[in-house]
Amino acid sequence: MNGLYDELLVALHGVWLRRWLVLGVGWGIALAGWAVIGLIPNRYESVARILIQTQSLLPDKVGITSQDRQQGIESVRQTLTSTVNLQQVVRGTDLAQRAKTDKEVADTATGLAKNIKIVSQQDNLFEISASSGDTGLSDAANARLSRQIVQKLIDLFVDGNLAGGRIETGQTLKFLNAQLDIRGKQLADAEAKRQEFSQKYMALLPGAGSISDRIDAARTEISRIDSDLSAAQSGLAAVNGQLASTPAATRTSGVMSAGSAGDGRAAIQAQISDGQARGWTNQHPDMVALRSQLARTPTGSGGAGRMSPGTSTPNPMYVSLRSMQAEKQAVAGALASRKAQIQGQINSVLAAQAANPEMAAQQTELDRNYTVLKSQYDKMLNDREDVKLRGQVQTQTDSVKFSVIDPPSAPRVPAAPNRPLLLTLVLLVGIGAGAGVAFAMGQLRKTYATAPRLASASGLPVLGSIGEVIPLSEKTERIRKLKLFAGAGAALAVVYAIQLIVEFVQRSMVA
Repeated sequence: MNGLYDELLVALHGVWLRRWLVLGVGWGIALAGWAVIGLIPNRYESVARILIQTQSLLPDKVGITSQDRQQGIESVRQTLTSTVNLQQVVRGTDLAQRAKTDKEVADTATGLAKNIKIVSQQDNLFEISASSGDTGLSDAANARLSRQIVQKLIDLFVDGNLAGGRIETGQTLKFLNAQLDIRGKQLADAEAKRQEFSQKYMALLPGAGSISDRIDAARTEISRIDSDLSAAQSGLAAVNGQLASTPAATRTSGVMSAGSAGDGRAAIQAQISDGQARGWTNQHPDMVALRSQLARTPTGSGGAGRMSPGTSTPNPMYVSLRSMQAEKQAVAGALASRKAQIQGQINSVLAAQAANPEMAAQQTELDRNYTVLKSQYDKMLNDREDVKLRGQVQTQTDSVKFSVIDPPSAPRVPAAPNRPLLLTLVLLVGIGAGAGVAFAMGQLRKTYATAPRLASASGLPVLGSIGEVIPLSEKTERIRKLKLFAGAGAALAVVYAIQLIVEFVQRSMVA
Protein backbone atom coordinates (compact mmCIF):
# COMPACT_ATOMS: atom_id res chain seq x y z
CA MET A 1 0.00 0.00 0.00
CA ASN A 2 2.87 2.37 0.85
CA GLY A 3 4.51 1.53 -2.45
CA LEU A 4 1.34 2.46 -4.35
CA TYR A 5 1.12 5.69 -2.41
CA ASP A 6 4.72 6.49 -3.23
CA GLU A 7 4.11 5.79 -6.89
CA LEU A 8 1.17 8.17 -6.83
CA LEU A 9 3.24 10.90 -5.24
CA VAL A 10 5.97 10.40 -7.77
CA ALA A 11 3.48 10.64 -10.62
CA LEU A 12 1.97 13.82 -9.21
CA HIS A 13 5.44 15.28 -8.72
CA GLY A 14 6.31 14.54 -12.31
CA VAL A 15 3.10 16.20 -13.51
CA TRP A 16 3.80 19.20 -11.29
CA LEU A 17 7.24 19.60 -12.70
CA ARG A 18 5.66 19.86 -16.13
CA ARG A 19 2.73 22.02 -15.01
CA TRP A 20 3.23 24.51 -17.79
CA LEU A 21 2.71 21.71 -20.28
CA VAL A 22 -0.50 20.73 -18.46
CA LEU A 23 -1.70 24.33 -18.53
CA GLY A 24 -0.85 24.83 -22.18
CA VAL A 25 -2.58 21.64 -23.29
CA GLY A 26 -5.57 22.50 -21.10
CA TRP A 27 -5.79 25.99 -22.58
CA GLY A 28 -5.59 24.67 -26.10
CA ILE A 29 -8.21 21.94 -25.68
CA ALA A 30 -10.50 24.22 -23.68
CA LEU A 31 -10.38 27.04 -26.22
CA ALA A 32 -10.97 24.66 -29.13
CA GLY A 33 -13.78 22.84 -27.33
CA TRP A 34 -15.45 26.02 -26.16
CA ALA A 35 -15.26 27.43 -29.68
CA VAL A 36 -16.99 24.35 -31.04
CA ILE A 37 -19.65 24.51 -28.33
CA GLY A 38 -20.19 28.16 -29.09
CA LEU A 39 -20.98 27.29 -32.70
CA ILE A 40 -23.71 24.86 -31.66
CA PRO A 41 -27.06 26.73 -31.78
CA ASN A 42 -29.46 26.47 -28.90
CA ARG A 43 -32.49 24.33 -29.64
CA TYR A 44 -35.66 25.05 -27.70
CA GLU A 45 -38.39 22.47 -27.36
CA SER A 46 -42.04 22.92 -26.44
CA VAL A 47 -44.11 19.98 -25.20
CA ALA A 48 -47.86 19.53 -24.76
CA ARG A 49 -50.12 16.63 -23.84
CA ILE A 50 -53.74 16.14 -24.87
CA LEU A 51 -56.28 13.66 -23.54
CA ILE A 52 -58.95 12.24 -25.82
CA GLN A 53 -62.13 11.05 -24.11
CA THR A 54 -64.69 9.08 -26.12
CA GLN A 55 -68.27 8.59 -25.05
CA SER A 56 -69.81 5.16 -25.64
CA LEU A 57 -73.55 5.51 -24.96
CA LEU A 58 -75.12 7.39 -27.86
CA PRO A 59 -72.42 6.71 -30.50
CA ASP A 60 -72.63 2.97 -29.88
CA LYS A 61 -76.40 3.11 -30.32
CA VAL A 62 -75.96 4.38 -33.89
CA GLY A 63 -73.14 2.02 -34.78
CA ILE A 64 -70.09 4.17 -33.96
CA THR A 65 -68.00 1.77 -31.92
CA SER A 66 -65.06 2.72 -29.75
CA GLN A 67 -62.80 0.90 -32.19
CA ASP A 68 -64.06 3.11 -35.03
CA ARG A 69 -63.39 6.23 -33.01
CA GLN A 70 -59.92 5.02 -32.00
CA GLN A 71 -59.05 4.22 -35.60
CA GLY A 72 -60.18 7.69 -36.66
CA ILE A 73 -58.01 9.31 -34.00
CA GLU A 74 -55.02 7.15 -34.93
CA SER A 75 -55.37 8.03 -38.60
CA VAL A 76 -55.41 11.73 -37.74
CA ARG A 77 -52.30 11.27 -35.61
CA GLN A 78 -50.48 9.55 -38.44
CA THR A 79 -51.45 12.16 -41.02
CA LEU A 80 -50.80 15.13 -38.72
CA THR A 81 -47.21 15.44 -39.93
CA SER A 82 -48.14 15.20 -43.59
CA THR A 83 -46.80 17.77 -46.01
CA VAL A 84 -50.12 19.55 -46.30
CA ASN A 85 -50.52 19.91 -42.54
CA LEU A 86 -46.92 21.01 -42.06
CA GLN A 87 -47.40 23.67 -44.71
CA GLN A 88 -50.37 24.93 -42.70
CA VAL A 89 -48.11 25.02 -39.65
CA VAL A 90 -45.55 27.08 -41.56
CA ARG A 91 -48.18 29.55 -42.73
CA GLY A 92 -49.71 29.79 -39.24
CA THR A 93 -46.51 30.55 -37.31
CA ASP A 94 -43.57 32.99 -37.47
CA LEU A 95 -42.03 30.76 -40.10
CA ALA A 96 -44.32 32.46 -42.61
CA GLN A 97 -42.18 35.62 -42.28
CA ARG A 98 -39.26 33.80 -43.84
CA ALA A 99 -41.12 31.49 -46.25
CA LYS A 100 -42.82 33.68 -48.81
CA THR A 101 -43.19 31.51 -51.91
CA ASP A 102 -44.77 28.09 -52.20
CA LYS A 103 -41.36 26.50 -52.76
CA GLU A 104 -39.95 28.09 -49.61
CA VAL A 105 -43.02 26.93 -47.67
CA ALA A 106 -42.57 23.38 -48.97
CA ASP A 107 -38.84 23.36 -48.13
CA THR A 108 -39.49 24.72 -44.66
CA ALA A 109 -42.21 22.12 -44.07
CA THR A 110 -39.82 19.34 -45.11
CA GLY A 111 -37.25 20.48 -42.57
CA LEU A 112 -39.91 20.99 -39.92
CA ALA A 113 -40.96 17.33 -40.08
CA LYS A 114 -37.67 16.29 -38.47
CA ASN A 115 -38.30 18.51 -35.45
CA ILE A 116 -41.81 17.25 -34.57
CA LYS A 117 -42.62 14.20 -32.50
CA ILE A 118 -46.07 12.80 -31.70
CA VAL A 119 -45.95 10.00 -29.15
CA SER A 120 -48.92 7.96 -27.90
CA GLN A 121 -48.21 7.54 -24.20
CA GLN A 122 -51.47 5.65 -23.67
CA ASP A 123 -54.48 4.69 -25.75
CA ASN A 124 -56.02 8.13 -25.30
CA LEU A 125 -53.07 10.28 -24.20
CA PHE A 126 -50.79 11.91 -26.77
CA GLU A 127 -47.64 13.97 -26.33
CA ILE A 128 -46.79 16.51 -29.02
CA SER A 129 -43.33 18.09 -29.03
CA ALA A 130 -41.59 20.47 -31.43
CA SER A 131 -38.13 21.96 -31.33
CA SER A 132 -36.59 24.98 -33.04
CA GLY A 133 -32.92 25.82 -33.37
CA ASP A 134 -32.75 28.19 -36.33
CA THR A 135 -29.41 29.99 -36.35
CA GLY A 136 -31.06 32.94 -38.03
CA LEU A 137 -33.32 33.52 -35.03
CA SER A 138 -32.59 34.55 -31.50
CA ASP A 139 -33.07 32.24 -28.58
CA ALA A 140 -36.27 34.00 -27.61
CA ALA A 141 -37.58 33.70 -31.17
CA ASN A 142 -36.74 29.99 -31.30
CA ALA A 143 -38.47 29.39 -27.96
CA ARG A 144 -41.56 31.27 -29.13
CA LEU A 145 -41.56 29.47 -32.48
CA SER A 146 -41.45 26.01 -30.86
CA ARG A 147 -44.46 26.90 -28.76
CA GLN A 148 -46.36 28.20 -31.81
CA ILE A 149 -45.66 24.99 -33.71
CA VAL A 150 -47.05 22.81 -30.91
CA GLN A 151 -50.14 25.00 -30.55
CA LYS A 152 -50.80 24.85 -34.28
CA LEU A 153 -50.41 21.07 -34.25
CA ILE A 154 -52.96 20.82 -31.43
CA ASP A 155 -55.39 22.94 -33.44
CA LEU A 156 -54.87 20.74 -36.47
CA PHE A 157 -55.29 17.62 -34.35
CA VAL A 158 -58.64 18.76 -32.98
CA ASP A 159 -59.89 20.17 -36.27
CA GLY A 160 -58.74 17.07 -38.10
CA ASN A 161 -60.93 14.83 -35.95
CA LEU A 162 -63.97 17.09 -36.03
CA ALA A 163 -63.73 18.43 -39.56
CA GLY A 164 -62.60 15.05 -40.86
CA GLY A 165 -65.85 13.47 -39.69
CA ARG A 166 -67.90 16.29 -41.22
CA ILE A 167 -66.05 16.07 -44.54
CA GLU A 168 -66.40 12.31 -44.70
CA THR A 169 -70.09 12.52 -43.82
CA GLY A 170 -70.70 15.23 -46.41
CA GLN A 171 -68.94 13.31 -49.16
CA THR A 172 -70.81 10.12 -48.28
CA LEU A 173 -74.18 11.90 -48.28
CA LYS A 174 -73.37 13.55 -51.60
CA PHE A 175 -72.55 10.18 -53.14
CA LEU A 176 -75.65 8.52 -51.69
CA ASN A 177 -77.93 11.33 -52.87
CA ALA A 178 -76.55 11.07 -56.39
CA GLN A 179 -77.00 7.30 -56.40
CA LEU A 180 -80.51 7.61 -54.98
CA ASP A 181 -81.46 9.99 -57.79
CA ILE A 182 -80.19 7.51 -60.38
CA ARG A 183 -81.88 4.54 -58.69
CA GLY A 184 -85.09 6.55 -58.26
CA LYS A 185 -85.29 7.26 -61.99
CA GLN A 186 -84.56 3.64 -62.83
CA LEU A 187 -87.18 2.50 -60.33
CA ALA A 188 -89.76 4.89 -61.80
CA ASP A 189 -89.06 3.57 -65.30
CA ALA A 190 -89.39 -0.02 -64.10
CA GLU A 191 -92.67 0.82 -62.33
CA ALA A 192 -94.02 2.49 -65.47
CA LYS A 193 -93.17 -0.57 -67.55
CA ARG A 194 -94.88 -2.81 -65.00
CA GLN A 195 -97.99 -0.63 -65.04
CA GLU A 196 -98.08 -0.63 -68.83
CA PHE A 197 -97.71 -4.42 -68.93
CA SER A 198 -100.36 -4.82 -66.22
CA GLN A 199 -102.85 -2.64 -68.03
CA LYS A 200 -102.24 -4.52 -71.26
CA TYR A 201 -102.30 -8.09 -70.02
CA MET A 202 -102.73 -8.44 -66.30
CA ALA A 203 -106.10 -6.64 -66.18
CA LEU A 204 -107.58 -9.65 -67.95
CA LEU A 205 -107.25 -11.71 -64.80
CA PRO A 206 -107.48 -10.32 -61.27
CA GLY A 207 -105.18 -11.34 -58.47
CA ALA A 208 -101.53 -10.91 -57.60
CA GLY A 209 -98.31 -12.39 -58.85
CA SER A 210 -97.32 -13.60 -62.27
CA ILE A 211 -99.68 -14.71 -65.02
CA SER A 212 -99.19 -18.38 -64.21
CA ASP A 213 -99.82 -17.65 -60.53
CA ARG A 214 -103.04 -15.84 -61.39
CA ILE A 215 -104.18 -18.64 -63.70
CA ASP A 216 -103.49 -21.21 -61.00
CA ALA A 217 -105.39 -19.09 -58.47
CA ALA A 218 -108.32 -18.73 -60.90
CA ARG A 219 -108.44 -22.46 -61.51
CA THR A 220 -108.36 -23.08 -57.79
CA GLU A 221 -111.26 -20.65 -57.46
CA ILE A 222 -113.17 -22.55 -60.17
CA SER A 223 -112.61 -25.80 -58.30
CA ARG A 224 -114.02 -24.25 -55.16
CA ILE A 225 -116.99 -22.84 -57.12
CA ASP A 226 -117.64 -26.29 -58.64
CA SER A 227 -117.77 -27.78 -55.18
CA ASP A 228 -120.16 -25.07 -53.94
CA LEU A 229 -122.26 -25.36 -57.12
CA SER A 230 -122.62 -29.13 -56.69
CA ALA A 231 -123.76 -28.64 -53.12
CA ALA A 232 -126.23 -25.92 -54.19
CA GLN A 233 -127.66 -28.09 -56.98
CA SER A 234 -128.04 -31.05 -54.63
CA GLY A 235 -129.88 -28.87 -52.15
CA LEU A 236 -132.13 -27.53 -54.94
CA ALA A 237 -133.00 -31.07 -56.10
CA ALA A 238 -133.93 -32.06 -52.54
CA VAL A 239 -136.16 -29.02 -52.18
CA ASN A 240 -137.79 -29.75 -55.52
CA GLY A 241 -138.55 -33.34 -54.40
CA GLN A 242 -140.12 -32.16 -51.18
CA LEU A 243 -142.07 -29.50 -53.02
CA ALA A 244 -143.53 -32.05 -55.44
CA SER A 245 -145.00 -34.08 -52.57
CA THR A 246 -146.37 -31.09 -50.65
CA PRO A 247 -149.87 -29.67 -51.51
CA ALA A 248 -150.13 -25.98 -52.06
CA ALA A 249 -153.27 -25.76 -49.82
CA THR A 250 -155.08 -27.76 -47.10
CA ARG A 251 -158.82 -28.45 -46.89
CA THR A 252 -161.03 -29.07 -43.83
CA SER A 253 -163.77 -31.82 -43.82
CA GLY A 254 -167.44 -30.77 -44.34
CA VAL A 255 -170.38 -31.35 -41.85
CA MET A 256 -172.99 -34.10 -42.44
CA SER A 257 -176.55 -32.81 -42.64
CA ALA A 258 -179.92 -34.34 -43.55
CA GLY A 259 -180.18 -34.89 -47.27
CA SER A 260 -180.14 -37.44 -50.03
CA ALA A 261 -177.74 -40.38 -50.34
CA GLY A 262 -176.27 -38.86 -53.50
CA ASP A 263 -175.12 -35.85 -51.62
CA GLY A 264 -173.41 -38.18 -49.10
CA ARG A 265 -171.50 -40.01 -51.77
CA ALA A 266 -170.49 -36.72 -53.36
CA ALA A 267 -169.08 -35.53 -50.05
CA ILE A 268 -167.03 -38.76 -49.63
CA GLN A 269 -165.70 -38.51 -53.15
CA ALA A 270 -164.69 -34.92 -52.46
CA GLN A 271 -162.69 -36.08 -49.44
CA ILE A 272 -161.05 -38.82 -51.50
CA SER A 273 -160.06 -36.24 -54.13
CA ASP A 274 -158.68 -33.99 -51.42
CA GLY A 275 -156.56 -36.89 -50.07
CA GLN A 276 -155.22 -37.63 -53.53
CA ALA A 277 -154.30 -33.98 -53.87
CA ARG A 278 -152.26 -34.34 -50.70
CA GLY A 279 -150.41 -37.23 -52.23
CA TRP A 280 -152.10 -40.05 -50.30
CA THR A 281 -152.01 -43.42 -51.97
CA ASN A 282 -154.82 -45.91 -52.04
CA GLN A 283 -153.16 -47.82 -49.21
CA HIS A 284 -153.30 -44.79 -46.95
CA PRO A 285 -155.54 -45.65 -43.93
CA ASP A 286 -157.73 -42.61 -44.44
CA MET A 287 -158.13 -43.43 -48.12
CA VAL A 288 -159.02 -47.03 -47.27
CA ALA A 289 -161.64 -45.80 -44.73
CA LEU A 290 -163.13 -43.28 -47.18
CA ARG A 291 -163.45 -45.86 -49.92
CA SER A 292 -165.12 -48.32 -47.49
CA GLN A 293 -167.51 -45.59 -46.44
CA LEU A 294 -168.23 -44.78 -50.09
CA ALA A 295 -168.98 -48.43 -50.75
CA ARG A 296 -171.48 -48.59 -47.87
CA THR A 297 -173.25 -45.39 -48.89
CA PRO A 298 -176.35 -46.20 -51.01
CA THR A 299 -176.83 -44.50 -54.32
CA GLY A 300 -180.03 -42.68 -55.20
CA SER A 301 -181.78 -39.36 -54.77
CA GLY A 302 -183.16 -40.00 -51.31
CA GLY A 303 -181.06 -40.15 -48.22
CA ALA A 304 -180.89 -39.59 -44.62
CA GLY A 305 -178.55 -36.53 -44.63
CA ARG A 306 -176.18 -34.11 -46.54
CA MET A 307 -172.38 -33.23 -46.19
CA SER A 308 -171.57 -29.49 -46.31
CA PRO A 309 -168.52 -28.46 -48.51
CA GLY A 310 -165.07 -28.13 -46.67
CA THR A 311 -162.77 -24.98 -46.58
CA SER A 312 -159.30 -24.65 -48.40
CA THR A 313 -156.27 -22.75 -46.78
CA PRO A 314 -152.60 -22.19 -48.04
CA ASN A 315 -150.16 -24.85 -46.87
CA PRO A 316 -147.29 -23.20 -44.75
CA MET A 317 -144.90 -26.01 -45.58
CA TYR A 318 -145.44 -25.47 -49.28
CA VAL A 319 -144.78 -21.74 -48.97
CA SER A 320 -141.52 -22.38 -47.02
CA LEU A 321 -140.32 -24.91 -49.57
CA ARG A 322 -141.00 -22.48 -52.43
CA SER A 323 -138.91 -19.86 -50.61
CA MET A 324 -136.05 -22.31 -50.11
CA GLN A 325 -136.35 -23.30 -53.77
CA ALA A 326 -135.96 -19.72 -54.93
CA GLU A 327 -132.95 -19.20 -52.63
CA LYS A 328 -131.23 -22.35 -53.85
CA GLN A 329 -131.89 -21.43 -57.45
CA ALA A 330 -130.36 -17.97 -56.88
CA VAL A 331 -127.22 -19.38 -55.24
CA ALA A 332 -126.75 -21.97 -57.97
CA GLY A 333 -127.24 -19.34 -60.65
CA ALA A 334 -124.72 -16.97 -59.04
CA LEU A 335 -122.11 -19.71 -58.72
CA ALA A 336 -122.63 -20.77 -62.32
CA SER A 337 -122.33 -17.17 -63.49
CA ARG A 338 -119.13 -16.63 -61.43
CA LYS A 339 -117.65 -19.84 -62.85
CA ALA A 340 -118.42 -18.76 -66.38
CA GLN A 341 -116.87 -15.32 -65.71
CA ILE A 342 -113.61 -16.73 -64.32
CA GLN A 343 -113.39 -19.30 -67.08
CA GLY A 344 -113.84 -16.52 -69.60
CA GLN A 345 -110.99 -14.53 -67.99
CA ILE A 346 -108.74 -17.58 -68.09
CA ASN A 347 -109.58 -18.11 -71.73
CA SER A 348 -108.77 -14.46 -72.48
CA VAL A 349 -105.35 -14.71 -70.78
CA LEU A 350 -104.59 -18.01 -72.52
CA ALA A 351 -105.53 -16.43 -75.84
CA ALA A 352 -103.23 -13.47 -75.09
CA GLN A 353 -100.41 -15.90 -74.22
CA ALA A 354 -100.99 -17.77 -77.47
CA ALA A 355 -100.79 -14.48 -79.38
CA ASN A 356 -97.65 -13.36 -77.43
CA PRO A 357 -95.59 -16.39 -76.28
CA GLU A 358 -92.96 -14.15 -74.57
CA MET A 359 -95.50 -12.50 -72.29
CA ALA A 360 -94.63 -14.64 -69.24
CA ALA A 361 -90.89 -14.15 -69.72
CA GLN A 362 -91.43 -10.42 -70.18
CA GLN A 363 -93.41 -10.20 -66.94
CA THR A 364 -90.75 -12.21 -65.06
CA GLU A 365 -88.02 -9.88 -66.29
CA LEU A 366 -90.03 -6.78 -65.37
CA ASP A 367 -90.77 -8.11 -61.88
CA ARG A 368 -87.15 -9.15 -61.34
CA ASN A 369 -85.77 -5.77 -62.42
CA TYR A 370 -88.27 -3.93 -60.28
CA THR A 371 -87.54 -6.09 -57.22
CA VAL A 372 -83.78 -5.62 -57.53
CA LEU A 373 -84.04 -1.86 -58.02
CA LYS A 374 -86.52 -1.53 -55.16
CA SER A 375 -84.24 -3.50 -52.83
CA GLN A 376 -81.20 -1.39 -53.77
CA TYR A 377 -83.15 1.84 -53.41
CA ASP A 378 -84.49 0.93 -49.97
CA LYS A 379 -81.05 -0.16 -48.76
CA MET A 380 -79.38 3.02 -49.96
CA LEU A 381 -82.16 5.08 -48.42
CA ASN A 382 -81.59 3.39 -45.05
CA ASP A 383 -77.83 3.87 -45.41
CA ARG A 384 -78.29 7.58 -46.06
CA GLU A 385 -80.40 8.00 -42.94
CA ASP A 386 -77.80 6.08 -40.91
CA VAL A 387 -75.01 8.31 -42.23
CA LYS A 388 -77.04 11.42 -41.42
CA LEU A 389 -77.63 10.22 -37.89
CA ARG A 390 -73.97 9.28 -37.41
CA GLY A 391 -72.89 12.68 -38.69
CA GLN A 392 -75.27 14.47 -36.35
CA VAL A 393 -74.02 12.42 -33.41
CA GLN A 394 -70.41 13.24 -34.27
CA THR A 395 -70.94 16.96 -34.84
CA GLN A 396 -73.75 17.86 -32.45
CA THR A 397 -72.67 15.79 -29.46
CA ASP A 398 -69.39 15.47 -27.61
CA SER A 399 -68.75 11.94 -28.82
CA VAL A 400 -65.03 12.78 -28.81
CA LYS A 401 -63.79 15.31 -26.27
CA PHE A 402 -60.30 16.78 -26.38
CA SER A 403 -58.71 18.02 -23.17
CA VAL A 404 -55.34 19.75 -23.11
CA ILE A 405 -53.70 18.23 -20.04
CA ASP A 406 -50.44 20.17 -20.43
CA PRO A 407 -50.62 23.26 -22.65
CA PRO A 408 -47.68 24.00 -24.94
CA SER A 409 -44.78 24.84 -22.66
CA ALA A 410 -42.84 28.07 -23.07
CA PRO A 411 -39.24 26.80 -22.94
CA ARG A 412 -36.85 28.85 -20.82
CA VAL A 413 -33.79 26.69 -21.18
CA PRO A 414 -32.58 25.09 -24.40
CA ALA A 415 -33.31 21.42 -24.76
CA ALA A 416 -29.97 21.04 -26.53
CA PRO A 417 -27.13 21.49 -26.12
CA ASN A 418 -26.62 21.38 -22.34
CA ARG A 419 -24.03 24.10 -22.60
CA PRO A 420 -22.98 24.36 -18.91
CA LEU A 421 -22.34 20.65 -18.79
CA LEU A 422 -20.42 20.70 -22.06
CA LEU A 423 -18.30 23.67 -20.96
CA THR A 424 -17.43 21.89 -17.73
CA LEU A 425 -16.61 18.66 -19.51
CA VAL A 426 -14.34 20.45 -21.98
CA LEU A 427 -12.48 22.12 -19.12
CA LEU A 428 -12.03 18.84 -17.30
CA VAL A 429 -11.00 17.06 -20.49
CA GLY A 430 -8.43 19.77 -21.23
CA ILE A 431 -6.91 19.59 -17.77
CA GLY A 432 -6.95 15.81 -17.81
CA ALA A 433 -5.39 15.70 -21.27
CA GLY A 434 -2.62 18.07 -20.11
CA ALA A 435 -1.93 15.94 -17.06
CA GLY A 436 -1.84 12.86 -19.22
CA VAL A 437 0.65 14.41 -21.61
CA ALA A 438 2.82 15.51 -18.70
CA PHE A 439 2.71 12.04 -17.17
CA ALA A 440 3.63 10.46 -20.49
CA MET A 441 6.57 12.85 -20.89
CA GLY A 442 7.74 11.91 -17.42
CA GLN A 443 7.66 8.24 -18.31
CA LEU A 444 9.74 8.83 -21.41
CA ARG A 445 12.53 10.63 -19.55
CA LYS A 446 14.53 8.26 -17.28
CA THR A 447 14.84 10.26 -14.10
CA TYR A 448 14.56 9.01 -10.55
CA ALA A 449 12.73 11.15 -8.08
CA THR A 450 13.67 9.06 -5.01
CA ALA A 451 16.65 7.01 -3.82
CA PRO A 452 14.63 3.75 -3.66
CA ARG A 453 13.65 4.12 -7.32
CA LEU A 454 17.32 4.59 -8.25
CA ALA A 455 18.36 1.54 -6.19
CA SER A 456 15.58 -0.52 -7.72
CA ALA A 457 16.53 0.51 -11.23
CA SER A 458 20.35 0.09 -10.86
CA GLY A 459 20.45 -2.91 -8.56
CA LEU A 460 23.11 -1.19 -6.51
CA PRO A 461 22.80 0.11 -2.99
CA VAL A 462 22.29 3.86 -2.73
CA LEU A 463 24.30 5.25 0.14
CA GLY A 464 22.41 8.55 0.40
CA SER A 465 20.85 11.49 -1.37
CA ILE A 466 21.63 15.20 -1.43
CA GLY A 467 18.71 17.61 -1.35
CA GLU A 468 18.37 20.48 -3.78
CA VAL A 469 19.96 23.71 -2.68
CA ILE A 470 18.07 26.64 -4.14
CA PRO A 471 19.73 30.06 -4.12
CA LEU A 472 17.68 33.10 -3.17
CA SER A 473 17.60 34.42 -6.69
CA GLU A 474 16.29 31.08 -7.89
CA LYS A 475 13.61 31.06 -5.25
CA THR A 476 12.51 34.51 -6.33
CA GLU A 477 12.31 33.36 -9.94
CA ARG A 478 10.34 30.26 -9.00
CA ILE A 479 7.86 32.32 -7.01
CA ARG A 480 7.40 34.64 -9.99
CA LYS A 481 6.79 31.69 -12.32
CA LEU A 482 4.41 30.18 -9.82
CA LYS A 483 2.42 33.41 -9.76
CA LEU A 484 2.36 33.43 -13.53
CA PHE A 485 1.12 29.81 -13.50
CA ALA A 486 -1.58 30.67 -10.98
CA GLY A 487 -2.61 33.65 -13.07
CA ALA A 488 -2.82 31.57 -16.22
CA GLY A 489 -4.86 28.94 -14.42
CA ALA A 490 -7.12 31.58 -12.92
CA ALA A 491 -7.54 33.13 -16.36
CA LEU A 492 -8.70 29.75 -17.64
CA ALA A 493 -11.21 29.52 -14.80
CA VAL A 494 -12.35 33.09 -15.46
CA VAL A 495 -12.97 32.35 -19.13
CA TYR A 496 -14.96 29.27 -18.09
CA ALA A 497 -16.96 31.34 -15.57
CA ILE A 498 -17.63 34.09 -18.12
CA GLN A 499 -19.07 31.57 -20.56
CA LEU A 500 -21.34 30.17 -17.87
CA ILE A 501 -22.50 33.68 -16.95
CA VAL A 502 -23.18 34.52 -20.57
CA GLU A 503 -25.20 31.30 -20.95
CA PHE A 504 -27.37 31.99 -17.93
CA VAL A 505 -27.84 35.63 -18.97
CA GLN A 506 -29.08 34.46 -22.36
CA ARG A 507 -31.48 32.08 -20.68
CA SER A 508 -32.83 34.84 -18.48
CA MET A 509 -33.41 36.94 -21.56
CA VAL A 510 -35.46 34.10 -23.09
CA ALA A 511 -37.59 33.82 -19.97
